[in-house]
Amino acid sequence: MRQIIAMGGGGFLMEPDNLLLDQYILSQAHTDVPKICFIPTASGDADNYIERFYETFNKLTCDPFHLSLFSPNFIDLKAYVLQHDILYVGGGNTRNMLSLWKEWGLDTILKEAYEKGVILAGISAGSLCWFEEGVTDSMNDNLSKIDGLGFLTGSNCPHYDGESNRRPSYHELMASGEIKEGYAVDDGVALHFKDEKLSASVSSRATAKAYAVNQKEKEVIERELPMNYLGNRKQ
Repeated sequence: MRQIIAMGGGGFLMEPDNLLLDQYILSQAHTDVPKICFIPTASGDADNYIERFYETFNKLTCDPFHLSLFSPNFIDLKAYVLQHDILYVGGGNTRNMLSLWKEWGLDTILKEAYEKGVILAGISAGSLCWFEEGVTDSMNDNLSKIDGLGFLTGSNCPHYDGESNRRPSYHELMASGEIKEGYAVDDGVALHFKDEKLSASVSSRATAKAYAVNQKEKEVIERELPMNYLGNRKQ
């Protein structure tokens, strides 16, 4: 089974005291102690981001690793990537991340990992990268469309409630035909896709939401998705 878990925001960096989404990701692996690899390319492999990852995941039931393309910590990139159960992509500059992935051939390796059943997950840049298109602030001060890897059809807009210009920018891009229909995701929400079909919407915040966003006769329409608040689960 192919799985992608795309977070609009949240996770260990944004919510260090609320690890519901991170625990959900780990729980989807078909092993008791999954090997999870953090890919912080979008942040330029920021040291504090990597340190926070290890501080968090060393406390959880997993074996944490990270992948650096700035200070390579592998001999064979493909072999290193494919040995993990989960690949968790961090946020940052989506454009720079995708350019560097292509230069290294990591984009094609990620596709192979996905086809082999390695779980792909991520936040912000690490969310929209899996779709055909996404809304990004990577280019300049204005939000714009960026092409993703296309593992999932349509578009993705993270931080839907966390940044005031996200919703109007997504609507404008869609109304003008610049971006495809897709999904808008609040901070604290993850969309879980299985075999390219949306299987569940889960949240670490009781009021967080996600939407299917479509266009009809140049009118943009939001449809709120059913939400499973993870705080209702017994931990």
